[in-house]
Amino acid sequence: MALTDEIHFHAKAGNGGIGVVRWRHEKGKEFAGAAGGNGGRGGDIYVRAVRDINVMARYKTVKKFESQKGQDGMNWSMQGKSGEDLYIDLPIGSVVKNLETARVVELLEEGQESKILHGGKGGLGNEHFKASTNVKPEQSTPGYPGEEADFVVELNLIADAGLIGLPNAGKSSLLNALTHAHAKVANYAFTTLDPNLGALHGGYILADIPGLIEGAAEGKGLGIQFLKHVKRTKVLIHLVPLGNDGVANAHIVGDYKTVREELKKYGEGLPDKPEIIILSKTDMVPPKAVVAARKKLEKYAKESGGQIFEVSVLDDAAIKKLGEELVKILSK
Repeated sequence: MALTDEIHFHAKAGNGGIGVVRWRHEKGKEFAGAAGGNGGRGGDIYVRAVRDINVMARYKTVKKFESQKGQDGMNWSMQGKSGEDLYIDLPIGSVVKNLETARVVELLEEGQESKILHGGKGGLGNEHFKASTNVKPEQSTPGYPGEEADFVVELNLIADAGLIGLPNAGKSSLLNALTHAHAKVANYAFTTLDPNLGALHGGYILADIPGLIEGAAEGKGLGIQFLKHVKRTKVLIHLVPLGNDGVANAHIVGDYKTVREELKKYGEGLPDKPEIIILSKTDMVPPKAVVAARKKLEKYAKESGGQIFEVSVLDDAAIKKLGEELVKILSK
């Protein structure tokens, strides 16, 4: 199922219930006094963070949310019941913006709740207006309307590390090897159309971000819809493939620079994040090609404050060692 990472909707909190005009009926006294109750408060609307990145898909066809109206006041001075609050579940990492007020809510922790609209107050019944100078009040007030607004929700995945690189760099294969995830793998570009998540030993989350191409920051290819998902990561894991189908990659430095340039164009702090360089698909080239590639990229690793690792997903020992090193880096 394709990831839904942006939705638009209109929401309205419940109106307050109506205050009513009622009278106490006693034996021998038909209208013994005012007894109209106040209306109940309208339900509020909340957003709530859940650990499910696919939960937004259920809202793709939902254009309006509305909480329950407050119950009208009743006889014998009884206040109407408040309307039920409405909770909209959204994935952790969602950014909710009220397009009327420009208020922004970020959901960063599981279970976090935030009220986005207030329900209307209930109206006043005629008993509220009873006084020595107004013993038989006929006044009552309607309930107040609940707040309403248009909203946009954008999902920015929260992960400890983001796997980045050009298409077919081996990101999904590495994610599967490190975390036992089940991301789709195939030998062609843009196999990954949605971000995939996997958990390293220790509970650290890795996100496999769909392949970037030159011009991604301006929307080319899969564009900025996925660059935003690495904004909150602690570390970027930059995969540079050494070859494919037995053919050595002659553009290692160029491939590396292409992705780095897109990060700079996008901004949002991405170019400044710590970066680890991984020379992937080492099984597809001779050992001397691996050594040469490392030398070419060493100065870039120093600039980004990271390390260079060499790995093949077919080498279980190398994968285990890389996983251990990543845990050490992420735990700092």
